[in-house]
Amino acid sequence: MNATPYADLFRSESREQLAAVNRALLDLEAHPGDLAPVHELFRAVHSLKGMSASMGYTGVAAFAHEMEGLLERVRAGALPVRDGLADVLFSAADALDAGVECAIAGSAEPPALSEALTRLRALAAPAPTDDERVDDGPGVLVRVRQCSGTVFPGVRAFMVLQKARALGLSPNDPQSEALLGWAQMLQEKYDEALMNFQKVLMREPANALARINVGYICLKKKIFGEAIEHLSKAIRLDNDKKATLYAHFYLGLVYLEREMYEDAQTFFRKTLALGPNLIEAHYELGRAHWYNGERDEAKQAWSTGHATNKFNPWGKRCAEVLQTVETGGEPPRTP
Repeated sequence: MNATPYADLFRSESREQLAAVNRALLDLEAHPGDLAPVHELFRAVHSLKGMSASMGYTGVAAFAHEMEGLLERVRAGALPVRDGLADVLFSAADALDAGVECAIAGSAEPPALSEALTRLRALAAPAPTDDERVDDGPGVLVRVRQCSGTVFPGVRAFMVLQKARALGLSPNDPQSEALLGWAQMLQEKYDEALMNFQKVLMREPANALARINVGYICLKKKIFGEAIEHLSKAIRLDNDKKATLYAHFYLGLVYLEREMYEDAQTFFRKTLALGPNLIEAHYELGRAHWYNGERDEAKQAWSTGHATNKFNPWGKRCAEVLQTVETGGEPPRTP
């Protein structure tokens, strides 16, 4: 995507979100026992992450993701609001601000970004348990060379370390098998992915994320009965918020594919109740309304999707399909 025409709009929108970040930080500093500023802070950072990713500013998006992860631990009560937290978050907000400007300008990563990332990780990381501590021993040396001119090399180096850690898992470990299945699924190697996710479910029947991925693969292979079975079970398990969210969304897609439009609408609405920022659900809800003959409701769904995040690729698709139907066209039968 050529981000240049949208840079000024992105700068304006990001200013608003950064201002919200700073307001929330001031409120948190004044009222450390109140989680309302934490929720507001999380929402603003989450919006910045999505906006940056859709513009191709992956370094900023990755940094915002790390900041979001720390805030999620605070929201969940796993990380108390204590001395030092506000200072780290203020530094992170300043670094995020600088990172946004450098990304728009296409210049090198500001030193503050790497420094703030180190502080964020130090604060967010839980202390290792005895079982997690390992003695020094033989290992594998991995060298990573970044191309000259790489944007935000410090953030990208940390992302490489995360990937290396995931790939170092035991081949028979469910998490490793799930990671491999996910990679195969992205490559549309559905049979291989299905085999790996089924291995995970044999060891961990309550693994809701593996189960929704099986449901999604069944959807893509048009095995609708099994898709509904797996996705419904993930909803009943209700042990992972992300899995529950996507189980509802994928069920909406199943019923949309089967032309059961009212059922599809029900699941897309539940999806948006659980995750209002899943813009793709607005897009699909609009299609479910349109093909059920509810044209005004469809336009409203697409309009809401675009207004929720105009930088998101699905927000842009909502705007595109609105323009298409306004000029007498039809929305696509497939996403």
